[in-house]
Amino acid sequence: MRYFKVECAHPLSHFQGRKMLEYQLKNDFFLFNFEHPEPHQEDFFNADFWHRQNRILGSAQGRGTTWFLQTADLFGVNTALRHYYRGGLWGKFNKDRYRFQQLQNTRSIAEFNLLNQLHQTGLPVPKPIGARVRKGNLGVCYQADLLSEKIENAQDLTALLQTQCLTADQWRQIGGLIRQLHDLQICHTDLNAHNILCQQLESGTKFWLIDFDKCGEKSGSFWKEGNLQRLQRSFNKEVERMHIQFDGQHWQHLMEGYSQK
Repeated sequence: MRYFKVECAHPLSHFQGRKMLEYQLKNDFFLFNFEHPEPHQEDFFNADFWHRQNRILGSAQGRGTTWFLQTADLFGVNTALRHYYRGGLWGKFNKDRYRFQQLQNTRSIAEFNLLNQLHQTGLPVPKPIGARVRKGNLGVCYQADLLSEKIENAQDLTALLQTQCLTADQWRQIGGLIRQLHDLQICHTDLNAHNILCQQLESGTKFWLIDFDKCGEKSGSFWKEGNLQRLQRSFNKEVERMHIQFDGQHWQHLMEGYSQK
């Protein structure tokens, strides 16, 4: 076992949390959001391990399978285990391998670090628990996995809007959440209605942002309007495809929340 240090060159890096457990074992690089080793931690990124422990809560299908795990007694939260897959035409020929250059720029390490920094600011994003990067034998390519918090009693916004409307204040809450992200100079490159979760709590409704793969810092403000337009196009697309309850008035309420400081 060899220990290493993952650099995090990020505008939020002045937020200091507890120490991370970072180490290499053969061709695998691990990053964990805890300080001391846990039993079998090298197996935490293998779904079969959790199956044998009878800890599978369910799954969701996307490009691959995301596994939901009963881990609150281990990490304080239940978790979601995701393997990184390529999309588009290229993904038909190379489903899950990426070119290795710098460890901190690998998909899972980069997303882990960004989630960790945003989580420390108090922004409602899943807490990262662990990341693995597995290099190929030639060291040219790698595969990646991420273990992060499962948001309980939540569904993505498109699923919710198929059966009910949001109030004006709830739309403003979503707009305010996106404004917080933009004020931190973070561009969510896949900002769409599916990557906003609505969580039902006894105290009310809480919204979360998820899926920060390939997201990061962007200077200036020129990109923010385009980011919002991307989100609006996503809502309009789902009106046609999924018949969600969304119109121009709802967008106006969202923008009211975004405009408030």
